[in-house]
Amino acid sequence: MKKTSESQDNAARLKELQIQVDDLKELVNTLLSVICEEPDGASSGASPSFGYGRANYCM
Repeated sequence: MKKTSESQDNAARLKELQIQVDDLKELVNTLLSVICEEPDGASSGASPSFGYGRANYCM
């Protein structure tokens, strides 16, 4: 009887961890999308723009 209860607890914990992993994957993908979509040096002062044309490079 004790083994069944432990198995159910482990299954519930595993499901909870899988949900957390999926949420973190979604967050990482969102952050990577934001990083890649922002052009370098676009009015942010991140890089000097004098002498160079605007090429809209991504990171």
